[in-house]
Amino acid sequence: MKILVINPGGTSTKIAVFEDEKELFKENITHTGEDLKGFPHVFDQFGYRKDIILETLKKAGFEIRTFAAVAGRGGLMNPIPGGTYTVNSRMVDLRGAIHGEHPSNLGAVLAKEIGDEIGASSFVVDPVSVDELMPKARISGISDLERPSWFHALNHKAVARWTAERIGKKYEDCNLIIAHLGSGNSIVAHRKGQMVDGSGGRTNGPFSPERSGGLPTYPLVELCYSGKYDRGQMMKLVRGKSGLLAHLGTSDAMEVERRIAAGDEKARMVYDAMLYTAAKSIGALAAAADGRIDRIILTGGIAHSRYVTDYLTQKVGFIAPVEVMAGEFEMEALAAGASRVLAGQETPHRFRDLLKGE
Repeated sequence: MKILVINPGGTSTKIAVFEDEKELFKENITHTGEDLKGFPHVFDQFGYRKDIILETLKKAGFEIRTFAAVAGRGGLMNPIPGGTYTVNSRMVDLRGAIHGEHPSNLGAVLAKEIGDEIGASSFVVDPVSVDELMPKARISGISDLERPSWFHALNHKAVARWTAERIGKKYEDCNLIIAHLGSGNSIVAHRKGQMVDGSGGRTNGPFSPERSGGLPTYPLVELCYSGKYDRGQMMKLVRGKSGLLAHLGTSDAMEVERRIAAGDEKARMVYDAMLYTAAKSIGALAAAADGRIDRIILTGGIAHSRYVTDYLTQKVGFIAPVEVMAGEFEMEALAAGASRVLAGQETPHRFRDLLKGE
């Protein structure tokens, strides 16, 4: 059965066609600033993106009525458990962007709109808002501040399921630590099928090419009130102008490795510091499963680097075997979730049923 996959991003819309889990077609549709300047809000882009998706599929020779399902990237919703979700009218309320504007919010709505027009099922899989943290992992030292779940859930869950299958176990029976290493890092303990603890994104943990990771608390408070930055500038600093970029003037990990190879000792020190903080996060998360870890998986774009994987394997290989699954597998993960449902291997969740507090 053919599955259409849609993954909206800030400056592109990635689409792919799968026959079950075999990729038949993939296209990265880019959107320039000129293309998007007439749309003040993300959802204003809906019609434009839908039309260009359908036009691209037509040019590629696909008859859209042959698709059995449409899977879209899930956006910013209430915290929910992982899994595949049927897109319903409650989820389409993402149009209101009540949890913030993000291009991924378009994924569910595009999937439902196209799916409804052709009589196909529409799904989202492991959206950004997946939250399976165990209660004790949420508690911080300040009662006003709860530790959030903000990870690369789609890639994490896919890599976890594929790892479990490869080692001959069910995901629900595995204890894994997965480190997604890219422009942002997220390192997560997967215990018996749930992401029970971790760091990354808007939480603590290692710094990355352009994000700050965890910071020393007292100096951070002093910096916030120093008058050097306003709130908006601080937010931009910690989420896009920190990490390698702040220390070395570039967020390109491969450029940093070229500098290291050329003898740049400052580049080596900063790069190794980033990897050292990642190794410490991996080590700390072993406690989430009492040290009984089946595998440590290194994934994300930076995991293509032998320098990175060798460094981390040396630091954390004593905990469990380390495997590398370099890159991101978002399109494959979306197709796999829809395929499991179509094959009767997974029952899709209903969004309203699993909203926390309802």
